Amino acid sequence: MSDLNNAIIEALENLKGKNIVTLDVRELTDVMDTLIIVSGTSNRHTRSLAENLVEETKKKGFRANGIEGLEGGDWVLVDYIDTVVHVMQEETRAYYELEKLWSMTPASRAE
Repeated sequence: MSDLNNAIIEALENLKGKNIVTLDVRELTDVMDTLIIVSGTSNRHTRSLAENLVEETKKKGFRANGIEGLEGGDWVLVDYIDTVVHVMQEETRAYYELEKLWSMTPASRAE
């Protein structure tokens, strides 16, 4: 696991992020290498997880390329280019099932 991903996991664990899942998606997309998904227990917890993530990784020399959804706190996406982190409330995570979506094997086309 990369230094960035280790720093991300550590920051999420420090604020009691729930059910942290790391997916290697290199075979599925050229957009990113790793997808990390974590649950928060409330809007406040989700926002705190994302804010702490950005602060702690910045201290270690990693800057987020973008952050979306911080205002609402239901689903916050933190983009580090090669790694994308989804900080979601448990209900939202269960509804969208990102782990299932990104674990699918790409369909092969007949040539």
